Amino acid sequence: MIAESGRPRLPATIWMLGLTSLLMDGSSEIVHAVLPLLLVNGLGSSVFLVGIIDGLAEATASVTKIFSGALSDHWQSRKWIAAFGYALSACSKALFPIATTPLAVFFGRFADRLGKGIRGAPRDALVADWVAPEHRGYAYGVRQAMDNAGAVIGPLLAILLLQLYAGDVTPVLWWAVVPAILSVSVMTAGVKEPAPAGPRIKRRFPLHVSELRQLGRPFWLAMGFLFVLLLPRFSEAFQILRAQDVGVSPAWAPMALVVMNLVSVPLTPLAGIWSDRVGRNRVIAIGFMLLILSHGAMALAQGPLLVWIGAGLWGVHLACTQGIFSALVADYAPAHLRGTAFGVFNLAAGIAIFVGSAAMGLAWDRLGAGTAFALAAAVNIAGLILFLLPARTQAA
Repeated sequence: MIAESGRPRLPATIWMLGLTSLLMDGSSEIVHAVLPLLLVNGLGSSVFLVGIIDGLAEATASVTKIFSGALSDHWQSRKWIAAFGYALSACSKALFPIATTPLAVFFGRFADRLGKGIRGAPRDALVADWVAPEHRGYAYGVRQAMDNAGAVIGPLLAILLLQLYAGDVTPVLWWAVVPAILSVSVMTAGVKEPAPAGPRIKRRFPLHVSELRQLGRPFWLAMGFLFVLLLPRFSEAFQILRAQDVGVSPAWAPMALVVMNLVSVPLTPLAGIWSDRVGRNRVIAIGFMLLILSHGAMALAQGPLLVWIGAGLWGVHLACTQGIFSALVADYAPAHLRGTAFGVFNLAAGIAIFVGSAAMGLAWDRLGAGTAFALAAAVNIAGLILFLLPARTQAA
């Protein structure tokens, strides 16, 4: 169905999933905005350890997604698996305010990202279950834009609360619990499963080799290229640390995340519509060109201005990639293996981000922040060339 504006009219469940994401991401970003400061300034951690903690936490989420996605395919039910994941993340938020060691922070991040891993693939498959293929880019763009809106609100609240509590991060972390609880409420009350398209068919568990083969060679090739592309898209915690590194006070350093997501929110649905019209790969390639520019700005930064420019470019990059990655996976995957396909993609993405975050932290500690971002830009250029190579070969 098409609205008067010319854009497709999305089912209510898509908006409820977006609101759920907004609230949970707002909660998570309050935590993310102050956690690097707590680890480095309060608990004496190295930047390398920040990268390891963030990378391991994200890798945990990604490994979990392959199992939760497969289960949602096998049980032919997605909502309650996703709801359990949101509930686990909400409970984990209470661990951060009482953490007194980096290990305790890691356990909190582990539980939070475990919840993210459980909910991610079933939720993304649920979007494809509700929306026609020709409108997937827009639907994933809307959900991702609402998620990113939470990522604007969260750091802004963190900055405000840091001012209110004179830089004390503990009460700020307690406030993160509130939107997390609201998120679980919206998920359980507002999100619906679509009516079954036909009789339920009993199949093998999706992680069986014979089932995975049904994803097809194009899907597996695409996952390999995306893995290489994602290596230099490390944890966004490094933006906060870079802002502090060039002289921004710790209380204002989370503004890097605000700038990034403020740029991303309005552009993400538009990029999704564009990908529906011109193809996913073209928009993804443009997104990673922008990430190269972002890394370059961060590498050259001597003061806040280039950090804010780099964060803004990172935001445009996210608009051109995040939702479109999901639409691309849905395009490749058979309907009965959508959850599994999202799990495979997120596993690859998590491993790439873990490797990238650990390497970024090590390069920062050994070579300095500017050199670390310059190396990330170089890796990004190499990955983009590999991504574009098949298209050039086919055109030749």
